Amino acid sequence: MWVFTETGFVSAVRKPEEPNYITVRAREKQSLEVLSELAEKPIIDTPYGDYAYRVLVTDELFKAWLSTSVDMLDYDNFKNRVWNTRGDEFHDALGAVWSAMYKLQQ
Repeated sequence: MWVFTETGFVSAVRKPEEPNYITVRAREKQSLEVLSELAEKPIIDTPYGDYAYRVLVTDELFKAWLSTSVDMLDYDNFKNRVWNTRGDEFHDALGAVWSAMYKLQQ
């Protein structure tokens, strides 16, 4: 599952070797900082993996994090909010994703 929030982008999966946890992966650490803090688990560096960083969280914590993200939704333009919370580089990357998905609409 890919999830974009105003704090970043994560990919959540359930690995066979960790069936009791959700492995939440990211391309940069900042996207995992909130989850890491909530879970009281370290961000694991995986420089040779597809995603350079990951943190293991319980289902309950991941659900709570998603729910809180919804509760905090108070903006009318996601790309503009991300520009304010994450800056130009992340905003531009998000714009590229938006553009790729827009092509599917055509």
